[in-house]
Amino acid sequence: MAKKKFSKEWVQQHINDPYVKMAQQKGYRARAAFKLIELLDTEKLLKPGDIVVDLGAAPGSWSQVVRERLAGPGGVVRGRIIALDMLPMEPIAGVEFIQGDFRDDAVLGQLQQHVGDAQVDLVISDMAPNLSGVSSADSARIQHVCDLALEFSCQHLKPDGALVVKAFHGSGFSQIVESFKSRFQRVVERKPKASRDKSSETFLVARRLKP
Repeated sequence: MAKKKFSKEWVQQHINDPYVKMAQQKGYRARAAFKLIELLDTEKLLKPGDIVVDLGAAPGSWSQVVRERLAGPGGVVRGRIIALDMLPMEPIAGVEFIQGDFRDDAVLGQLQQHVGDAQVDLVISDMAPNLSGVSSADSARIQHVCDLALEFSCQHLKPDGALVVKAFHGSGFSQIVESFKSRFQRVVERKPKASRDKSSETFLVARRLKP
């Protein structure tokens, strides 16, 4: 009975959520678009000509925002956007999409082939593993996903490039922050306004790789 009530409450909250309404009005596939918009604006990230990798991209709202910002005259993308997710994603014009699990070496290899020798300006990751509710197991999964994004970035980012990842406050969070600080010159924590108050999600923005 309680579960039914909770899901009804969630649906009600979702319907009344101003970011859900704005996403529908603007044609974004998810309210998460506004989290990235705030992060890009606050940190002054992304400029025409940039190469961007979007990890955990489906349903595609982050790729939509990046495309919007890189679009030149006639809607042509000035730069490159490579998106990856385990789930299928409806195509977005000008976005290269790879379907597969980022934790799988073969999929990671495919992504690296797409990037080729090009150095990436920005890696964005809204990835979140399926959580079990067992805090020790969940924190290990979250850390693993963040570590993979970090390793990929260290291999492919330009020296002055940036990485934006979703993490969660709780067990293991300080270790994730420390591992980012060991590889980047500047690491900040951000909680965008579109991030729900009850959520423990926090975005880490890491800039300029350490030599």
